Amino acid sequence: MARETLTRDQIVRAAVELLDSEGIDGLSMRKLGQRLGSAATAMYWHVGSKESLIVLAGDAAWSELSFLDPAEVGWRAAARALVHDTYTLGKRHPWLVPAISSHYVYGPGMARFQDHSCAIYEAAGFEGWELDWAVNSAFTFVAGTLLVDATEASIATAQVPRGKGDEGKPAQSVTDWAYGIAARYPRLRARMEAQQGADPAAMMSEKFEFGVEAILDGLEARLGERAPGTSDRTSDRAENRPA
Repeated sequence: MARETLTRDQIVRAAVELLDSEGIDGLSMRKLGQRLGSAATAMYWHVGSKESLIVLAGDAAWSELSFLDPAEVGWRAAARALVHDTYTLGKRHPWLVPAISSHYVYGPGMARFQDHSCAIYEAAGFEGWELDWAVNSAFTFVAGTLLVDATEASIATAQVPRGKGDEGKPAQSVTDWAYGIAARYPRLRARMEAQQGADPAAMMSEKFEFGVEAILDGLEARLGERAPGTSDRTSDRAENRPA
């Protein structure tokens, strides 16, 4: 495909597919060019750099989200849907959340997501700093869960590094090694024994659902504790906190 026939949108879509399959470290202009039947120089000509391409791909991914109107379904239903949909988006594009920590992935797609998040918790009754922190609480839970999922997936097949004197010893998985340490502690050992035979997928789903509802319960309870005229109590506390 000649440079003249390529478009930025085609390159970004191909980059998202490559990122989905190989991650950020696997993305290169050479691989992308091969996927599109074009030279790497054509990629640079259209998107400038790998950094800018990751930003464009990230924004394209964030733009995939659709939203429920809190005025129609209620703030809690809209918040629940957004958390679940964001988690699904992160599972579909496992590079997306890690990219935030290493690249400035921001554009209209992310801004639209943030604006809708504000609309949900504003409809709930949050204002000022508490509005920001309600939004942050939900997003941090999703991002943290996605990072834990990615970590667990990566260590599932990893082995403990072998050191000097380990020659001839059988390889040990990181999972078995970690379980061996955890089993020394009675509460951890009891929890591991209780979880034996459980369906990992079902446990993951139930764990996520528990966290979502716990956050929404906490936010709703916080709204119910307010006295009239104290909607931004946390900002007052922040201003009065000793230096």
